[in-house]
Order: sequence, then structure tokens, then C-alpha cells
Amino acid sequence: MAGGYLAVPARNGRHTSRMVSPVRGSHTAVRIMVAGWPSFVDGEATAGDLLAMARVADAVRGPGRRVEQLLSPVLDPSAESATTADPAGCTHLVFACGPARGAQVARLHERFAGARRIAVGVSVPDPLDPAVTGFHRVLARDGTEDAAPDLCWSAPDPAPVPVVGVVLAPGQPEYGDRRRHDQVHAVLAEWLRDLDAARLELDTRVDPRDWRHPATPGQFRAVLSRLDAVVTTRLHGAVLALAAGVPALAVDPVAGGAKVTAQGRALGWPVLAGEDVAGPHGRAVLDRAWEWCRGAAGRARDLAAARDGDRLLAELRAEVGLT
Repeated sequence: MAGGYLAVPARNGRHTSRMVSPVRGSHTAVRIMVAGWPSFVDGEATAGDLLAMARVADAVRGPGRRVEQLLSPVLDPSAESATTADPAGCTHLVFACGPARGAQVARLHERFAGARRIAVGVSVPDPLDPAVTGFHRVLARDGTEDAAPDLCWSAPDPAPVPVVGVVLAPGQPEYGDRRRHDQVHAVLAEWLRDLDAARLELDTRVDPRDWRHPATPGQFRAVLSRLDAVVTTRLHGAVLALAAGVPALAVDPVAGGAKVTAQGRALGWPVLAGEDVAGPHGRAVLDRAWEWCRGAAGRARDLAAARDGDRLLAELRAEVGLT
């Protein structure tokens, strides 16, 4: 499990899974620390791990108990991690979820030697591993004939967040020195990182050979129709989102405006200028546009419902002798 984090960094320095029970008085009889693979600086954090840790923290709360979740600073800079938490006064260490194996887990037994150590909801690949034998009690989810549901199964539903598709334009060298793609996309990347939303990277490119791409336009549109918003610098990202009745936060990455701006005018939908996004107040520009988009779902649906005949096709039909 060693390696870089797979988890998304905390929003504004706080991870939503971290819960600390209030301390009633200065003499708490029981101090429980809940750990897991997200507690290690060089560990791995998954959504399941974090939900399991939160579920365990809820389950062990009670009067006279102080409950803390140990989290890597990657997830929460304000929290204590498995290597920084002071073991003094810790009466119980509960390790939740993931495999009970390896040196990182084994070191917990050394650091928290004075605490009762319990593993819950873990996998046990090797019952003789010191990481396993160091626990006073192991409540495994598997490794025995009597498997139990993972702890994240019963975790409470989180607060809803919007699902946002992100469709970015390629380099588009045809625009020469008017290109602002790199600057615009760099600002968008930082802004999206801090956006409290489920972000889904999408590409309009169709390629039946690669499962990561839609094999048909219908597959791409099926994804769009299930989103709450789209953030895009690509013409078809904006147009197809609006055709599906989904608000689009559209940015034209070409200085002076190009085809994305033109489509915004044609459809009656606002498009941000790349110069504004790449400028010194880019994040504020995006924040305002995001708040507008959050309230524009009805407008996007009305726009999609009002679609009528295409003027260009009418002119084409005239060119070929049709009325």
C-alpha cells in the first residue's frame, strides 16, 4: 500500500470525513484514535477507507469519550497523522478497513504500545504477519469463512455535491499566438481542485477501440444528460451540454474570442474570455460564473427545449435545390 496518494486533497484544508467528538471537561477517561491507511503520510486513501473510518468514529462515540481520526496532512493539514499523533493518553487505537499488513501498520503497535489495539473491517492476507498479531483483537471482513460487509457499506450518505463534467480543448495550434490554452487550463486545474464537486474528466473524441472514450455520440450524450454542470473550453463541450439542458461554464481559450465565443452568441449563452480567466482575478471570475451556473439549470433546460431548425441547414437545402 505504500506510494503516492490517490485521494483528492482536502477542500480548504478540511477533509469532510474527519470527525472529532467534543471533549466534555478536561479529564476524558477514554481517548480513542481511529486510524487506517489514510492515516499514513506515505499511505493510500480511498473513498471506502475514509467512509469506513468515519463510520467507526461514529460507532465508538459516547459520553466521556474523545474520538479522533488520524489523517495524513495531504487530506487534512490540521489533523494529526499516524506518525505525529501523541500516543500518550490514547486508551484505544482502532485500525479500520484495508489490509492488515506491512511495516506501516506494524509500527503502530510500537508507537501505541500502551493502548488497546483493535483492527476492524480489515482483510487478513497473512494471519502471522506482525501487523496482524500486534492487535489485541482483529474483527476481519474476510480471511475467514464468515465474511462481513465492508464498513463503508453502512456509512451514512454524504451531503450531495454537484457532478461536473470537465471537457478541455486540445492545443489547437491553428490559432497561433492567440492561444491561451495553457494559461487558462492551469487556472482551471487549480480552481477545479478546490471546487466542492464530483469532477469527471470527459473527452468528445469518439474511439470504439478504447473503453475510456465513448464508442458512439449517443454514449457521450448519455453521460452529459446525467451531469449537473459542464466546465469546458471546447466548442462541442458547451454546445452538447446545453443541448442536453445542462448548464455550461464555458471559457474561450483563444485571445479575442473564437469559435466558443461565437457559439455563445449564437445560442444566447455567456462565455468567459480566456484573458479574464488567465488574468490576476481568474479564480474570482470563475467563482462568479460557477454561482451563476448553479442557478441556471432552468435556463439551460429552456434553451434545450426551444431548439428549432438549423439556419445553416436551411441554406444548404436551398443550395441543393430543396425547400
